[in-house]
Order: sequence, then C-alpha cells, then structure tokens
Amino acid sequence: MTKSAKTTKPATSATASDKLGKTQLVDRVADLTGLTRKQSEEAVSATLDVITGALQQGRSVGLPGFGTFSVKATAARTGVKPGTSEKIQIPAGKKVSYKMATDLKGKL
Repeated sequence: MTKSAKTTKPATSATASDKLGKTQLVDRVADLTGLTRKQSEEAVSATLDVITGALQQGRSVGLPGFGTFSVKATAARTGVKPGTSEKIQIPAGKKVSYKMATDLKGKL
C-alpha cells in the first residue's frame, strides 16, 4: 500500500468549525496531558494571564516554535466615519503584533 499524498485545504474565510475556541483548547490540553478538564482550564487561563500581563508591561512574549507577541504603537491619524463620510481624528494607541516563527511557517 502506498501513502496517499498530503492534501491541503484551499485558503478560505474562517467558519465556525475552523475556529478553535478556549473550550476546545482546554479539552485538547486535557486529552494530550492527562490533566483533568479543570486543571487544564487553570493552566490555559494562567498561561493567557501571564501573556496578557507581559504585554501590558510592554514586554514581548516569545514562544519557541510558535512565534512572538509584542506591543506596537500606532500613530494618530485621520479617518472617515462610516455612513456619514465625516472626517474624524483617531488617537494614537497600541496594538498587539504577532510574528510567526519560522518553524511554524514551514509546517503550514
């Protein structure tokens, strides 16, 4: 018997079935680690809290093999209010940036 060729899905917009939510993430962690669902929930929540806290402090978070999250400043700019075409001033702010790791990029 020969191995079938790996098929790839064409790039399409995400649907509800394509999204992995926190509940499904917790279930997968529980399955892979042998932890209870409650322990997995605590571990996932703690991980997200640590990442959020580091980003709030302006630090970047690097996850080897996955990527790096960092905070970037956005400049003030003029925008257009939808529906009215009224010009509005959008203040400077911050956004979370993600840079994919080379290992992950190669796997996709």
